[in-house]
Amino acid sequence: MTPFGEKLRAIRAARGLALKDMAAGLQVSPAYLSAMEHGRRGKPSRRFVHRVCQFLGIIWDEAEELQQLADLSHPRVVVDTAGLSAKATLLANLLAERVSAMDEAALDRLLEQVDPSGSRRDALMKTDGDGGED
Repeated sequence: MTPFGEKLRAIRAARGLALKDMAAGLQVSPAYLSAMEHGRRGKPSRRFVHRVCQFLGIIWDEAEELQQLADLSHPRVVVDTAGLSAKATLLANLLAERVSAMDEAALDRLLEQVDPSGSRRDALMKTDGDGGED
């Protein structure tokens, strides 16, 4: 699952929307929306995120947060370490090799290192503006 997909699914669930109903409102197939929620599609386009925001009535800060999550939601990440140190390349390769085996606590520790403010994690954890967790 991607950050965008997880957030989208949480918002949909919080609003009691069936997948097929939301898909119809967005003019996409239920299979496409499900694939987007589960991270089996590429990074969502700005146009798609805008349509989601329009359909759900999401504006301002919430819309910006959703777009930021979309920008960080490509399920097949490429890390270009050309020109960086050997340590940077080693880190990128080890992370790619081992991320699937990491538990939530390990992921939280790494996220704390790369996002000390927690702003992106906070956006992921909030549901539709109620500040609650999924």
